[in-house]
Amino acid sequence: MKARLLQWLNVALMVDLFLVLFSFLWLAVAVTGRAANVPLGLELWYKLWEPVFTPALGILMAGALLSGVISWVTKWWHERSTGNL
Repeated sequence: MKARLLQWLNVALMVDLFLVLFSFLWLAVAVTGRAANVPLGLELWYKLWEPVFTPALGILMAGALLSGVISWVTKWWHERSTGNL
């Protein structure tokens, strides 16, 4: 069960990571377009920042912390059960 949970968490974090990377790439392209007076969706990006990209960043950070804590606890528990403290 723990392995399945970690696998699901890692897949979800990978998808979320690509969403965050896509959003920052879009921001860079849109800002460059704004500088060149070419509309490339910066206003739409601003509208999506609060409802989409901010939670995606929060989920990515929380998931990374959760994954690290689970790995640390698993390692600690394994060392404790085998007597390698």
